[in-house]
Amino acid sequence: MLILIVAATKFEVEPLVNQLGNKVDVLITGAGMVPTAFGLARQLSNHTYDLVLNLGIAGSFDRNFHLGDVLEITEDTFAELGAQDDEAFIPIDTLGFGESVFLPTTSLEQVYPNFFLKKAKAITVNTVHGHETSIQKVQQRLSPQLESMEGAAFFYACRQMNIPGLQIRAVSNYVEKRNREAWNIGLAIKNLNTFAIDLVNQIINN
Repeated sequence: MLILIVAATKFEVEPLVNQLGNKVDVLITGAGMVPTAFGLARQLSNHTYDLVLNLGIAGSFDRNFHLGDVLEITEDTFAELGAQDDEAFIPIDTLGFGESVFLPTTSLEQVYPNFFLKKAKAITVNTVHGHETSIQKVQQRLSPQLESMEGAAFFYACRQMNIPGLQIRAVSNYVEKRNREAWNIGLAIKNLNTFAIDLVNQIINN
């Protein structure tokens, strides 16, 4: 079973790399949609994998999730891809120029049925939200639970390259006016890597 781990930054998957670096390939793309889509497409053009895992932290709009919760993303949307019409937003789908909503190309249940995670709907943004008015607007328009800067681009690239891909994220903060003192990145990374290490070991050894 050939597995590729994809992350925006090295520190998000450092514990996994330290333990499993010789058992999986790891691609650090850099933060954002463009580096993720380009880096993953280039990697998949030169290598074949049975599974690609996108691991990372995320902000949560949904207060029912706790800091440190590890979640499987079942839908991801390019939240800013479209046009403004005064106060209204027209998504690229409505404009007729493309798609904004993307799904994973596999699921945790398909990959390893013995593992279960809470599921979440996410958006992918160029600018993470930190202003009350913009937070309210995107919540009203898309009802997202999480946000990242890479997820939908990962799903897009996996679909284009016809490769099974999963996105797993851990909640590091709530989406609100920027307040780093309330974040818990350490807990999110710990829980994310604990789950991912266990999952990869189970897949490889069974």
